[in-house]
Amino acid sequence: MAGYWNADIETMDLEALKKLQGERLKATIERVYRNVPYYAEKMKRAGVTPDDINGVEDLKKLPFTYKTDLRDNYPFGTFAVPMDQVVRVHASSGTTGKMTVVGYTENDIHTWSECMARSLTNVGVTSKDIVHVAYGYGLFTGGLGLHYGAERVGATVIPVSGGNTRRQVELLRDFKATVLCCTPSYALYIADEMAEMGVKKEELCLRLGIFGAEPWTEEMRQQIEERLGLKAYDIYGLSEIIGPGVAMECEEKNGLHIMADHFIPEIIDPVTEEVLPPGSKGELVFTCITKEALPLIRYRTRDLTILDWHKCACGRTSPRMFKVTGRSDDMLIIRGVNVFPSQVESVLLKYSEVEPHYMIIVDRKDNLDIMEIQIEVTNGLFSDEVRKLEALERRIREDIESTLGISAKVRLVEHKTIQRSEGKAKRVIDRRQLFK
Repeated sequence: MAGYWNADIETMDLEALKKLQGERLKATIERVYRNVPYYAEKMKRAGVTPDDINGVEDLKKLPFTYKTDLRDNYPFGTFAVPMDQVVRVHASSGTTGKMTVVGYTENDIHTWSECMARSLTNVGVTSKDIVHVAYGYGLFTGGLGLHYGAERVGATVIPVSGGNTRRQVELLRDFKATVLCCTPSYALYIADEMAEMGVKKEELCLRLGIFGAEPWTEEMRQQIEERLGLKAYDIYGLSEIIGPGVAMECEEKNGLHIMADHFIPEIIDPVTEEVLPPGSKGELVFTCITKEALPLIRYRTRDLTILDWHKCACGRTSPRMFKVTGRSDDMLIIRGVNVFPSQVESVLLKYSEVEPHYMIIVDRKDNLDIMEIQIEVTNGLFSDEVRKLEALERRIREDIESTLGISAKVRLVEHKTIQRSEGKAKRVIDRRQLFK
């Protein structure tokens, strides 16, 4: 059983936690109102002053922050400290608009490392581990976030970054890493490369995997665990809040513990923006209450999940979020039906005859939305008789229609036909954008 990194905080009574959150929230609002013209103006328009905020119950009075707000104030317009106090800058790239830029003071880096150390300890990482970090380094927060956290717990860090997968496999085998950190889709890419190289999982020393940066299913977890011979855990974070380490699973694998002494979570209806009661599924919103350089207020993550405020079997009392099932802005609406890639993935990974590599292609024909799902079959299956492939295609198509409530064309493609990703997997091509 994994221990605690900070037992006093991780097992804190909920009333004591809310009191701490309230004190930190009030201090944060006073600081951003004084130091960030953007927030001062936004609060004035909402008719709110720092005097109106005295505890967590007043959070709903504050306006939301959107990713577009960060882009509109690019690059440093939302920082709450002068640049001579900013010791590091990260940024998240997107397919639309400018990058969202985040800054860190020395204390912010310390906070981030502590959150990551707590996250790693959740699943049993210790100073005896060798941690292979295959998240990207640079402006992306993944690599350095895991790196600093692993160093904080005293583990040996191998800062490999992404890419050159054959070399990754060689290093995993030769350096005897015990912990692998990367996106779940890249973990499967590594498993594919191992098979190509003839490297068996028994030749590695991996015991834990920490995977995040994209939604993934329980079926995908089972595939990763089986193919790499490790226990796979989910980590959650986003650059705008701090990076990885905002929330992390424990050994119970029953939700991700949120570092709620630093980040206050809410669940809202993504359409009405109303706060939803406990146990409701909706969009996750975070307020940073200890960050100095970029303390975001009620930031809409667009990630869809459910919060659980009950004490975990591991003994931690911090609120937990269920695995993210998709994003409110990445949701596909096809013939009036809401579709998330994770729903498709959960179906496909039930079939041993197919690989966990797929592509959803959405198009419009004669003013009607159509969806095709291309799925890789296991190596050698294409040499089987056509009738077996047709039967498999039909079974998957019926299963997807039952799950999604709409029909889709299913096309089986040969092994390694779909392009692999070394970072976040691209699962959807929406050609309907051309008609907008």
